[in-house]
Amino acid sequence: MKQAQAMLKKVYGYDEFRPGQEDILNSILSGQDTLAILPTGGGKSICYQIPAMILPGTTLVISPLISLMKDQVDALKRLGVPAAYLNSSLSAEQYRNTLRNAFDGEYQLLYIAPERFDAPMFQQLTEHLTIPLIAIDEAHCVSQWGHDFRPSYRQLALAISSMKDRPIVAGFTATATTEVAEDIVHMLALQNPAQYVTGFARPNLSLSVVTGVNKYSFLSEFLKEREQQSGIVYTATRKEAEAVHERLIETGFSAELYHGGLSDQARMQAQEKYRFDDSKIIVATNAFGMGIDKPNVRYVLHWQMPGDVESYYQEAGRAGRDGEESECILLFEASDLHIQRFLIEQGMGDDSRKAVQAAKLHTMMNYCRTDQCLQQYIVDYFGERSVTPCGKCSSCLDTSEKIDRSLDARMALSCVGRMKGRFGVTMAAKVLKGSQDKRLLASRLDQLSTYGLMRQYSEKDIVDWLNWLVAEQYLVLSDGQYPVVNVTERALPVLNGSEEVWQRRRGKVKQLLANSSQDASPIFEKLKAWRKVQATTENIPPFMIFSDATLRLIAEAQPTNFEQLLEVKGIGQAKAAKYGEAVMAEYAKEDAEEVEELDLAELALQHQRVVRPTSAESSHLISYENYVAGSSIDQIASDRQLSQQTVEKHILRAAEEGHPLEWETLLSAEDESLIMAVLPEVDASLLRNIKEALPDHISYFQIQVALTRRSLQ
Repeated sequence: MKQAQAMLKKVYGYDEFRPGQEDILNSILSGQDTLAILPTGGGKSICYQIPAMILPGTTLVISPLISLMKDQVDALKRLGVPAAYLNSSLSAEQYRNTLRNAFDGEYQLLYIAPERFDAPMFQQLTEHLTIPLIAIDEAHCVSQWGHDFRPSYRQLALAISSMKDRPIVAGFTATATTEVAEDIVHMLALQNPAQYVTGFARPNLSLSVVTGVNKYSFLSEFLKEREQQSGIVYTATRKEAEAVHERLIETGFSAELYHGGLSDQARMQAQEKYRFDDSKIIVATNAFGMGIDKPNVRYVLHWQMPGDVESYYQEAGRAGRDGEESECILLFEASDLHIQRFLIEQGMGDDSRKAVQAAKLHTMMNYCRTDQCLQQYIVDYFGERSVTPCGKCSSCLDTSEKIDRSLDARMALSCVGRMKGRFGVTMAAKVLKGSQDKRLLASRLDQLSTYGLMRQYSEKDIVDWLNWLVAEQYLVLSDGQYPVVNVTERALPVLNGSEEVWQRRRGKVKQLLANSSQDASPIFEKLKAWRKVQATTENIPPFMIFSDATLRLIAEAQPTNFEQLLEVKGIGQAKAAKYGEAVMAEYAKEDAEEVEELDLAELALQHQRVVRPTSAESSHLISYENYVAGSSIDQIASDRQLSQQTVEKHILRAAEEGHPLEWETLLSAEDESLIMAVLPEVDASLLRNIKEALPDHISYFQIQVALTRRSLQ
């Protein structure tokens, strides 16, 4: 493990493994088949990437997610790890070249889709390569009991067993119940596997269920409070995604749209704008997100209830992958249940598959109605019983009054018991209401002693009450597409009067955690701006340079040399070498400017020569306003007793904040073209490299102008 620990620090810049990672690595490196269940953001990829760097040969990673393959391979290359992928996104020539390089043993990791694993070319590949490990990502896809069953995964066990020298096999997933985990072991033919469950709780996520609101008004206010945050709005259908997206655009928000009905080009464009932080909001169906390794998603809002807990937690778990505090909000209304039932009915699965989906749907509905801690509810579902209440979900924060509903509970439970498990919730509600429904009368249910006992309530309220009793486990629904309801053992003390039932008297809206975004320091914002320009230069998403969490740590520590920089969590040797000089220069310039302005303030007291900003106006905006009014940069610097570089920075900062600027006054179109032309040919992480490749008359400031303008387009 010493070698693995060294790799963790050298390549990834981390001092310690996350919970469970060390045990999983130990198991794989000792040659044992392994099944690892880690939460989203729990560091699954490190558990097979580090063994791939240590074990001789080429590790194969089976993944159904094209976007994940590309992101991980790009990230590995930037860390100095040879890796490649083979999938349908490659041209024929790219595919052949990658295969040729693989035959030559040039890669430590090779990502491939499960559909291609049994192709003749891969049989040849496995015969000629040394393959120490096969890592199967999203392993729950092999199980028919899972929420995302994919038949192509079923062929993996046969293909692996036919290999001359069977390698270590490791399966990874973030969402697997005990039943699904057992199915994974069986269907992948894992041999005496070590199994690790590192815990399903995500302490940095605040879960909330919101009911009874005007959804559009709620969404608008929610987004206004989070203008600088990146988030996902999930809908259940394409039609609803288009409607929500259209409303947001009409309201003035900049948002992308993503669903399976759009063209490949439209989906790719939307995805890239979101990944590159050009758009903060994306409205999408569940077609979006699988394999999108974007760490700085601060919120995930579900416009409608998903069909099962696994899907919900996987989608909600795309928030806060960097460990920062993030929010997961579900807007729930009763009609969501009908939408999901329709989607199940229209699905391609057989009756047994639809029965599984229907049972999962009711468990998801219970999540939306429970008074239990929402984090507890989810981890209980996955079989983890030892998690304490989170203290920050909408249930934990709900301080509304509790009322005694023991009598209503006894009436409802008694009615369901007398119906002997032959009918569903709706029919039980009709009996309690005293309905004249034809089927009810034909079944002689009006003869029950509980007929009409709750006639003072509306039928909808009775249905909601029965569903709440299901969520609190006094009642249970059978499996299948048309579940019937029955009482549980927990109901018996209520029926005999020895236990009371209390329910919170809520208004229509469950309490929602206030926006918990962290106040950003000026240096953090400055580093983000640098990262944006750098990412634009390299044509990569900003998070691939440094995550928000890493930038925040840099802003706090402000390292002044490479040794100190390498102490920052998330910075390995490759990134320190590539970006260290540039990133440290950012806050060094900030310090120099502060000292300069401090000295000038002292001069102002002595000579009254400096034009100072008022409390209502920032210094950089005064420089900007003087410039657009016709003053030259030199004149502004002289009048305000600032350096020319400070005034130049003021003008660019104002432009980044959205203030209009006639760029041609700072940089001619010809010079801008020259700058853009050399960017792909040099290491553009340092301005010096760009400057040396350009004619002498082009200044550093003009290079910054070109990069800033490009980042704003």
